[in-house]
This record gives sequence, C-alpha cells and structure tokens, in this order.
Amino acid sequence: MDAATFSTEDHTRARRAAFGSFAGAVVDWYDFILYGLVAALVFNSQFFPDISPVAGTLAAFATFGVGFLFRPLGGVVFGHFGDRIGRKKMLVLTIVLMGAATTLIGLLPTYGAIGWWAPFLLVLLRAVQGFAVGGEWGGAALIAVENAPPRRRALYSSGVQVGYSVGLIIATGLILIMRAVTTEEQFLAWGWRVPFLASVLLVLAGLVVRARVQDSTEVAEQVEQAERASGGRRVPLLEALRSHPGAFGRIFGLRMVELVSGYIVITFAVSYASDQHGFSKDFMLNIGLLVGALGILTIPTFAHLSDRFGRRRVYLVGSVVGVLAAVPFFMAIESGSHIAVAILAVVLFNIAHDMAVSVQQPLFTEMFGAEFRYSGAGVGYQVASAIAGGFTPFIAAALVVATDGSWYLVAAYLLLSCLVSAVLAWRIERPTPATRPVATSVA
Repeated sequence: MDAATFSTEDHTRARRAAFGSFAGAVVDWYDFILYGLVAALVFNSQFFPDISPVAGTLAAFATFGVGFLFRPLGGVVFGHFGDRIGRKKMLVLTIVLMGAATTLIGLLPTYGAIGWWAPFLLVLLRAVQGFAVGGEWGGAALIAVENAPPRRRALYSSGVQVGYSVGLIIATGLILIMRAVTTEEQFLAWGWRVPFLASVLLVLAGLVVRARVQDSTEVAEQVEQAERASGGRRVPLLEALRSHPGAFGRIFGLRMVELVSGYIVITFAVSYASDQHGFSKDFMLNIGLLVGALGILTIPTFAHLSDRFGRRRVYLVGSVVGVLAAVPFFMAIESGSHIAVAILAVVLFNIAHDMAVSVQQPLFTEMFGAEFRYSGAGVGYQVASAIAGGFTPFIAAALVVATDGSWYLVAAYLLLSCLVSAVLAWRIERPTPATRPVATSVA
C-alpha cells in the first residue's frame, strides 16, 4: 500500500495500532524495568541475605539477567504463532502473562520467611517476565509498522519505545514515592511491593486499549496465503533463518549501543554511584526519571528525522555519541559532580540510546518478509537482549569487583559496544527509504 491509496479508514487503523502498541509497551516495560530497579535496592538483602553484600548485589543482578535469557524463547514462541494466527492475539497474551508474574513477585515471601524457596520462586517469576516481554517488541513493532502510512513508519512505531520511557517513569516514580512515604525498614519490609501490585491496574488499562487494535489487512492476507501454501506445516523462524541469516547478526550488533548504554545508566549506575562514590540512591533513581521523561520527546523527534533523512544517519550519530560519552560519564561519577552525572546520563540515554531505538522498529522489521517477520525480527531482537542487555549490570558489577572498584573496564565495555554499533550503522544500506513497502522482503 502506498501513500496515495491510504484512506481515512487506514489512518484510523494506523492511529489505533500505534496507540495500542504504545499502551502495551508501557505495561510490559513498567513490569520489566521495575524488577531491575528493585533488584539494586532490595533483592540483595531480602532474598540473598546469607552472602556478602557484594555477592548479594551480584546475585540480584544475575536474577535480573535471567529474565533476558528467556526473552529469546518468548520471541520464538510468540513469533511462531504471531506469524501464523496474527499479531493481536499474541500481544494480548504477553500483557496477561507479564502482569500475573509481576503481581506474584509483589506477593512473594522473602528469604526470612521461606528460605531458599524465596530466591528460587523469584527467579522463576523473572523467567516468566522475560518470556512475556520476549513476545512484546516483535508484535508491537509489527502491528504499528504494518499499519503505518508509508512515509511515517518510524514515527508511528516509535510509541513502542516511548512506552519504555513511560514505563520507566512510572516504575521509578512509584519507587521514589514509596521511599518518601516509608522509612528504610518499612520500604524493605513491604513498601517495595506496592509498585508490583499496582501492575494489575496497568494490565487492565492495556487490555482495554489493545482490544481495539487490528492486524494489517494486507499483511494478514499474505500470512494466510503462506499458511495455505505450506498446508499449515511451516516454521516461520526457519524460513527467516534461511532467507536472511545475516540479518540476525546485524540486529545484534546494532543493538549494542542501546542495550549497554541504557542498562548502565538506569540499572548498574544506581548501585555503583551510591556504593562506590557516595551518591544517594534517590538521586540516581531521579536520573532514571529524568531520562525517561525526556525520552517521550526525543524518541518521536528522532523517529521523525529518520523518516525524513534516513535510518542510517540517525543511527550512526547516536552510536558515535555513545562512543564519545562513555568515559566522561564515569569520570563525572568519580568526580562526585551531580550536575555532570545528570548531563552525561542524558547524553548517553537520550541521544545515544534514543537515537538508536527510534529507528529500530522499521529498520529491523524491513529486513524480513511479512510471512515470517514476527519470528525473524522478534527473535533477532530478543537474542541481542539476552546476550548484550540482560547481563550488562552483572558484567559491569563483576568488572568493578575485578578491578577493586575501578570504572575503567566498565567504560571500555560501554565504549566498545557503541563502537560496534557505529561500524554497523555506517554499513547500513544507503539510502534506507521510508517509502519501502513494508510487506516486501529486504535482503
């Protein structure tokens, strides 16, 4: 479908798809991010109390990473059925699973009450969270991109990533509220549970919004044709691997700038800056609130620019900014300057990170044909999340331990990750037209 044939009804469906993708992303990312924030504040002492504080922090970040290990499995399962029976049904299921797991974490007894069953169940529920969010990005990105006007795909699908920022704001804000209205003892005892239990309200709201979303008629017809041609026996992921094997590696490398910069700023730095350099945890949580709020503006702005000037330019600039800001960010933490830390966090997150994520929805989905796009783009995206994203806080914490509290190796890790993305962004096909038919496979 081209811009000339895009009707009023098509525009209405596109807006509903964009808003539905945004609303569901808010729910899923709120739940997923909330765990990472509380892991740095509570889980080390409440679920791993029999080991040293340093080992407890490592253990808490390790359980944070477990969720990422299960994201590729979610991408495989939800992608398989999303490519065969439709995107919308899978997106409803991801919200329900995520909300249930998050609520149960809020009800989970601590180590003091049930012993080692507590961390075991915590890891199990984190795995369910990872499985659910593993199917979220692919479906949400696709239903937005496939319904969007041809020349505005990045802008219409940017809500998937704006949902991340809004989820970050809500999660961080509720934690800060609970820390403000409770004592430290009360927060550790029960205050941290309130944001987890509040997930129920977000899930209900997300389900109401997504009930009005429709799959793209054009893409649904192509998927149906593929099903008939295969006699219902096809495996979309294998089709994607055979048709575009190199796309998976490109997605992985391109995501390095976003994953490593994002999780270092909003997760690892919370514990590192407070434990090693005397920053208050509330200040570092407010950094998350700041970058999340700015992301609501920066992500759609960069998405609009990529629709006008091409995906490659925006992605390349963001990656280079990440390279240049990696060392100064840690120097700012070491200096103890709150202003410098806030500025450099904004540079890393709202420029390097947000420039990358604003482009990813159309860039990654256009690498695959419609009949296996959910599996191809979704699994590629989630494998990168599992390897490069989920264990970033753990790897960074381990590097600090290995160097007796030094930040040099962590900064090098961040810099090299951004450099990998910069090299691959430079090699993105020029130009990457926003008008490329999204239903067509791209080699």
